[in-house]
Order: sequence, then structure tokens, then C-alpha cells
Amino acid sequence: MNKPYSFSSEQMNGIVEDTYANIIKECENLKKNTNCPNEQVVALLSVIASNFATPTEKNKN
Repeated sequence: MNKPYSFSSEQMNGIVEDTYANIIKECENLKKNTNCPNEQVVALLSVIASNFATPTEKNKN
């Protein structure tokens, strides 16, 4: 079993916050430039998330 992980306060207020803001910004840019609905953005994010799933999680889907 994997050990639980959590970001430090410094990371949460730095790289994590920056990454979150960048992802939101790029999703908004995608919507603006393609006129796609939110569901398409969610589908794209789901595909991206699946690249980070463990092999066990991938097999459940």
C-alpha cells in the first residue's frame, strides 16, 4: 500500500497553487479558442488524469 502524501504548506502556496492556476487558465483558453463546452474540457482532463493513475486504478476503469 502506498504511503499517504500531502504537499507542504510551502508547496501548496507555491508550485501547487501556480500549477492549479495555470491549468485553469489553459482550460479557459481552450474553451475561448475552440468554443467547446465544459464537458469536453472535463473529458480532456480525465484523459490527462488517466496518465497519472497507478496500474491498479487503470485496470478498474
